[in-house]
Amino acid sequence: MTSSGRPLPILPAQYQPPLPSERLIVAEPPDAEHVPMDVVFVGGGPAGLAGAIELARLAKADAEAGGSLGDIQVAVLEKAGALGEHNLSGAVVNPVAFRALFPGMPDSEFPFRAPVKAERVYFMSDRRAYRLPTPPTMRNHGHYVGSICEIVRWLGERAEAAGVNLFTGFPVASLLVEGERVIGVRTTPSGLERDGTPGSSYTPPTDLTARVTVLSEGTRGSLTQAYCGWRGIGSPNPPLFALGVKELWETTRPLDSVIHTLGWPLPNDAFGGSFLYPLGEKQIAIGIVVGLDYHAAALDVHELLQRLKLHPLVRPYLEGGEMVEWGAKTIPEGGYWAIPDRCFGDGVLIAGDAAGFVEVASLKGIHYAMQSGIFAARAIFDALKKQDTSAAALAPYDQMVKDSYITRDLYERRNMRLAFQHGGLYAGGIKAGLMTLTKGAFPGGRITAEADAEVARTAEPVPHLQPDGKLTFSKLDAVFRSGNATRDDIPSHLIVGADIPPAVADFYTHVCPAGVYERDGDRLVVSPANCVDCKATDDVGPRWTPREGGSGAKYRSM
Repeated sequence: MTSSGRPLPILPAQYQPPLPSERLIVAEPPDAEHVPMDVVFVGGGPAGLAGAIELARLAKADAEAGGSLGDIQVAVLEKAGALGEHNLSGAVVNPVAFRALFPGMPDSEFPFRAPVKAERVYFMSDRRAYRLPTPPTMRNHGHYVGSICEIVRWLGERAEAAGVNLFTGFPVASLLVEGERVIGVRTTPSGLERDGTPGSSYTPPTDLTARVTVLSEGTRGSLTQAYCGWRGIGSPNPPLFALGVKELWETTRPLDSVIHTLGWPLPNDAFGGSFLYPLGEKQIAIGIVVGLDYHAAALDVHELLQRLKLHPLVRPYLEGGEMVEWGAKTIPEGGYWAIPDRCFGDGVLIAGDAAGFVEVASLKGIHYAMQSGIFAARAIFDALKKQDTSAAALAPYDQMVKDSYITRDLYERRNMRLAFQHGGLYAGGIKAGLMTLTKGAFPGGRITAEADAEVARTAEPVPHLQPDGKLTFSKLDAVFRSGNATRDDIPSHLIVGADIPPAVADFYTHVCPAGVYERDGDRLVVSPANCVDCKATDDVGPRWTPREGGSGAKYRSM
C-alpha cells in the first residue's frame, strides 16, 4: 500500500516469465523420418495461404515455360483442426490483395458477405451516442464485410487446388536451425497426459525440412518472437497489442450501416473502440477492441463488451436475437515503428500479423497480410531459381514490402496509435486528427512507446456486471460459444511466473477473456483448457506456447 492507503501500482513485466527460447529454437538435425519440403508456411491464415497460392502459381508457370525450377513441394501447417477455426477479425475487407492474387476474378466471386453501403461513427457516453463525421481512415466505400473464417476456408480450397500440401491440426513447436540458418520445423506432439507423459493416444512430433520457412503464424507468434530474439532483430519501438472480443448475433432487426464508436465504455486513458458490422439481413457482428497498455488493472475487455450491449444505441439491434458465436484475439497495434528491422534471414521470412502489418487507424490488416504473403512467395521463387536461400537472396522481400502500399499506409499513420499512449483520448484524438490532415508530417519524427508489460496498472476495485444469460454472458458461457473442445487433461501450455501476488492474480483474471485464470484465496488457479489462444496474457503476463493440434476455439463464421 502507498502512504495514502492506496494499493501499489502493478508493473506486469516484473511478473512475466521469459519466452522459453530454448524450446522454440532447436539446434539439432531433423529426425531420420523427417518430411522433406521445399517451402513451409507456418500458419494457415491469409498471409500463409496467399503466399502458398502465389508460389504454387509461379512454379506452375515456370514449368509450363520450360523453366529450370522443376517440381517444388509447398506446405502450409495450421494449428487448428480445420482451416478458419482459429481465425478472428472484424472484418471489413479491402479487396486489393484478392484482386492481385486472382487477377480477372470479379469481386462478386470473392468470399465476402456484402459491400459496405454506409457507415456511421459515434462518440459514446453511458447513455447517449453523438454522431461524428467519418474520418478519412474509416471510410469504407469499395470495401466489403465478411467472415475471416469463410475467407480462409475459401483460400484453402484454392491452395489445395493449386497443389499446396495443407496440414491442419499441426502446430509448430520449434524452428530447427543449423548455424544461423532455419532448416525446418518440428510440430508439437499430441496425446500427452496432464503431467506431460505419453498417453494411450500419443503421437510424436513430426520434423519437416524446408529450404525456406515462412513465419505467417499470426499475432504474437512464439516462433517469430524467439527467432527475432535469437538473431537480435529489434524494432524502433516495442510492439503494442490490443485485445478484441467479438460476438456474432442472429437478430430480428437488420443493421443498415457499418458502425464504429469511440468513448464509453472505455475509460479516457485507454485506447480503443467498438464496432457493429452487418453480415446479412439477420446477422450482426459486434465487438470491442482495447489497447493492452490501459492503466486500470481491473479493466476487463469481455465485460466492457457486455456493458456495450446494454447501451441504447446497441441494445435494440440485439434484443430478441441470439448470440451464436463468441471469440477473442490480440491485434498488433505498434504500426510502422514496431515492424522488425528486417523480416528475412537465412532460410526464413516473416509475414502478416507476425510482422505487425496492421494499420490501426483504418482497422485493417487482412489485405496487408495477404499482400505480404504474395511478396514472400515472389522473393522465395526468385531465390529458389537461383538455388540460393540465404538472407541476402531473400532480402528483396523487405524491399517489396517497403515499396508497397503496406509501408506507405503504415508510414502515413506511423504515430497515430502512439499519440494515445501518451495523451489519452482527447489529446490523442486531436493529435491524430492533425496527423491525418498532414499524412503523418505532424509532429514529425517518432513518438516513443512503452511495451504493454511496462505500463503500470492501478489496482482499484470496480463494480462488475452480473450477466443475465440472454443479452450479457459470463466468460464461461462465452467460451462455450467459441466451440472450444480442448481436452480437460491436456498439459498446460501456459508458463506462469513464480510467486504471483493476489493483486497480480486479479489482473490476470481480468486480462484473460476466457476465464483461464481465477483467484482462489491468495492462490492463482489456471485452467488451460479454457484458452482460445487470444495471446492477451502472452503480452502482459503468463506466456503462451504451442499445444496439441486442434485445441482451442472452433470458430465457424467469425
